[in-house]
Amino acid sequence: MCANALTIMPPTAYINNQSVIKPRHLNLADPHAPPKRERRKQDRPGELLEAALDLFVEKGYAATRVEEVAARAGVSKGTLFLYFPSKEDLFKAVVRHNVVAPVTQGAAEVAQFQGSSGALVEWMMLQWWRRYGATKASGISKLVMSEASNFPDLVDFFRTEVITPAHALVRSALQRGIDQGEFRAVDVDLTLHSVMSPLLFLIMWKHSMGPCCPSHEQIDPEAFISQHAQLLARGLSQG
Repeated sequence: MCANALTIMPPTAYINNQSVIKPRHLNLADPHAPPKRERRKQDRPGELLEAALDLFVEKGYAATRVEEVAARAGVSKGTLFLYFPSKEDLFKAVVRHNVVAPVTQGAAEVAQFQGSSGALVEWMMLQWWRRYGATKASGISKLVMSEASNFPDLVDFFRTEVITPAHALVRSALQRGIDQGEFRAVDVDLTLHSVMSPLLFLIMWKHSMGPCCPSHEQIDPEAFISQHAQLLARGLSQG
């Protein structure tokens, strides 16, 4: 065998273009995805609303400071004020996002309901609990009731944006039952409180005594709501 038959070449002779093993120009990112900085900016209002909801429910309106909200969301106070100029504006945004939205959604669905008015009232009460009452956002209702006398402007806002539309929705269901001959001709404005009161009770229970009570004293919210709605329908019936 000749001495030159097998020649060991240095590694650099095989690969002398480092771009082969270091593809610096290869971009595997989704070309349609927004830049990371842009995505973070788009998410920021939602992150601030989530942090604000947590703190308002935990501490109440008066005790919550915007600095705490900003810190929990991982931004500066100045950044928070770019989106929400004041704590009042922040609170209103939290309410619109978490409380007004379920009421608006429910109104569209009630208009399409095909069952009896008694079934409609029960459905409305159960949906209200599932979409709002059972969530941490329901603590906003407790906050408003607890701090109403100190912040009348916020109460006016809550009444206009939440209570009035919700009452109108319940009133329409009761009037539907009267018009169709299913319910007696009762005072609708009084009767709507028979629908709303147990729901408010469940909220107060959930955000006050409920967590402190032993398991055998806990209330099954949906069973409670269904029983109350059925009792109410029987009391309203013509028979």
